[in-house]
Amino acid sequence: MRPTALTLRRDFAASLVVFLVALPLCVGVAVASGVPAEVGLITGIVGGIVTGLLPGSSLQVSGPAAGLTVLVYEAVETYGLGALGVIVLASGLAQLALGALGFGRWFRAISISVVEGMLAGIGLVIIAGQLYAMGDITAPKTGLDKITGLPGLVGDIAGSGDALIAFAVGAGVVAILATWPYLPAKVRVVPGALAAVLLATGVTALADLSIAKVKVQGLLDSVNVPGGDDFDDLAQVGLIGTIVAFTLIASAESLFSAAAVDRLHDGPRTDYDKELMAQGAGNTLCGVLGALPMTAVIVRSSANVHAGAVTKASRVLHGVWLLLFAALLPAVIGLIPLAALAGVLVHAGWKLLPLGHLVPMWRKHRGEAIILGVTAISIVAVNMFEGVLIGLALSIIKTAWETSHIHTSVKETPSGTIRVSLTGNATFLRLPKMLDTLEGLPADRPIELDLSGLRHLDHACSTALTSWAERHNDEGTVPVRIAAEARVDGAAKAPADATADPTADATAGADALPPAPADGLTEKERERVTA
Repeated sequence: MRPTALTLRRDFAASLVVFLVALPLCVGVAVASGVPAEVGLITGIVGGIVTGLLPGSSLQVSGPAAGLTVLVYEAVETYGLGALGVIVLASGLAQLALGALGFGRWFRAISISVVEGMLAGIGLVIIAGQLYAMGDITAPKTGLDKITGLPGLVGDIAGSGDALIAFAVGAGVVAILATWPYLPAKVRVVPGALAAVLLATGVTALADLSIAKVKVQGLLDSVNVPGGDDFDDLAQVGLIGTIVAFTLIASAESLFSAAAVDRLHDGPRTDYDKELMAQGAGNTLCGVLGALPMTAVIVRSSANVHAGAVTKASRVLHGVWLLLFAALLPAVIGLIPLAALAGVLVHAGWKLLPLGHLVPMWRKHRGEAIILGVTAISIVAVNMFEGVLIGLALSIIKTAWETSHIHTSVKETPSGTIRVSLTGNATFLRLPKMLDTLEGLPADRPIELDLSGLRHLDHACSTALTSWAERHNDEGTVPVRIAAEARVDGAAKAPADATADPTADATAGADALPPAPADGLTEKERERVTA
């Protein structure tokens, strides 16, 4: 869209709104991730100016996200701050490669229940960890320890006057954020997170409260370009797993955000491959600067759309405002209480919990609800990467189980022959059910097996059918025969008098029964039964 005076005015106004929303979140995410506050601002600046200029999605805004806080904190604790740049750099390059190869659209195939479970698990860990930060108390390292330590946290806060004051400041921020959407529209012109942090900062300064504040070290001093020694850690398997986790989670979150933002406006739709490459370019530069990883963030993106943004100029300008603030007013950041930022993140973590979806999902899609819950619990109990893998594995197993339905129909013809028809997908998952039916058939009756309704016949089932037919034929009765027209997986139908195995094309490699002895039976009755 060609810019006009009207669109420029709307984009300029929207950029200020997004800047005011992004500022406290960039600082809060950085502090919660265990890195200097300016590191979060660097990612916000790159997300605005660099990723904002690239094609993909025109209105969604990128920057540091609460969804990666847990993973970043674990990475910094395990490998050190120097390795963070290497991890983000490698993740960015991987995103560039995936986008160039056209994998952007495939990220939309991830199960919604796994994504919501991932966000719920992250939200629980964020809430639990930031409750400690609200009391200026160091949180345990693991998610499970954070949650199990909450009863002791209550006693620690109640027994310390300073901790109680800090917690009250954080709780006040949470209360403001929770009630902000219900205030008059004129008040809500100011973003809730910014208003809450400003109020908390003002109260802390006026009352001279002795609570911890954000440490400031300057924008340039926060740039941490990875050195040669930092790349040595790439030989560690754990670091490779962390890079994979960063890549998959950041990509999925960005592309799901893009799909959500597309529903909020009538402008150009997202090109998912180009958007993935834009995210990769931004993360590559963030890695070079030693900054936090970026994703597209739905909170900032929706604020951009609702503020009336028309083109990508709004998100680029928001990055410019972040740069000017970090360069010209760094001392202002040092006035912000850590408890206030913790309150912002507690509220952000709460919004990650899909509470409104759980009951309807349980009623209509109970399996999906179970996957969501198991994914969330696994992230809390183990870690984010393994928790997501557990959720994906459960989703695949559920899908395989649901698509492997097989229906067995048993009918007796007037001549006394038992006709067994198999329809659906014959896979090993349904093998016990199929064998129970076949082995329950009388051994002294002629049996005709109709496989024409099968869409798929795997090796396990083919072998089981062959073995069952051999055992049945050993009883001395009429050999099992198969309907001549039966074909699997789209193979052409054989003529009625065909002597070739009617499922040979679909079951190449499976053992076939030997021909029945010449006992006066017709040629059709002597057809072989194969898997």
